[in-house]
Amino acid sequence: MKERQGLVMVHTGNGKGKTTAALGLAFRAWGQGLRILVLQFIKGNWKYGELKTAEALAPRLIIRPLGEGFVQRTQEQREEKEAHQAAAAEALKEANDALTSGEWDMVILDEINYAVHFGLVSVEQVLDLVEAKPPTVHLVLTGRNAREELIEKADLVTEMREIKHPYQKGIKAQQGIEF
Repeated sequence: MKERQGLVMVHTGNGKGKTTAALGLAFRAWGQGLRILVLQFIKGNWKYGELKTAEALAPRLIIRPLGEGFVQRTQEQREEKEAHQAAAAEALKEANDALTSGEWDMVILDEINYAVHFGLVSVEQVLDLVEAKPPTVHLVLTGRNAREELIEKADLVTEMREIKHPYQKGIKAQQGIEF
């Protein structure tokens, strides 16, 4: 095997497919014998389809939903935001521990850009994670509204752009597609 150079990858944009693309990377990496950890900063106790797949691919692919669920775009009650912030702080600590543990070849921080956008974690904290990443570990950051500072630090940035979405026709989220 050639020497691995760990990359920083960002999947952002208003289009669908950021988490799906990151999971595609995870499945490809798993097929090559790598160990992958996915930490979900927003997703909480919903039963997403990818969790069942990860169970089948464990222990080399682990997905940990650590969030409190989706943050509302409207002003939330103070305690709700505090609960989201506490969960994000714990996820950030777990991300730092995972990156530096030597246990994982790829760490995916799902919806971390969204967590930054809503003030649950700071961009400086995420930049600190990027800096702490060992040279052979791949780091993937997903979510809308990726900050320019993260885009500049990344080796690969992909922006998903929404052109058409079934919601525009009134079609609800579909099992196996959105969750």
